[in-house]
Amino acid sequence: QVHLVESGGGLVQPGGSLRLSCAASGFPLDYTAIGWFRQAPGKEREGVSCISSSDGSILYADSVKGRFTISRDNAKNTAYLQMNSLKPEDTAVYICVTSPWGCLNFDSRAYDYWGQGTQVTVSS
Repeated sequence: QVHLVESGGGLVQPGGSLRLSCAASGFPLDYTAIGWFRQAPGKEREGVSCISSSDGSILYADSVKGRFTISRDNAKNTAYLQMNSLKPEDTAVYICVTSPWGCLNFDSRAYDYWGQGTQVTVSS
């Protein structure tokens, strides 16, 4: 059975950093794209970043470009999201996702497996 388990969320002050992890089990990540969405209260779910399996191409939402960095370690079956210069508007539940079709866009229908999410709160 496929499981995606996120960790690393928490409370951080504006300008701070967090590193999220997504550990996959039940299947190898080698041949699937992996990414992150976020869901804030009262807002639509938003695609944040995605990294492909084939050529390592990466997609970022405009709102996080230059601040967030996605990476993957296939040997550990884990993906990461390094978040720097965090802003209060980054507050959300961050959800790990996978896609068998690569990182085409942030249409949620393109992502097949979803984790439960980890809460990130940016506040002073």
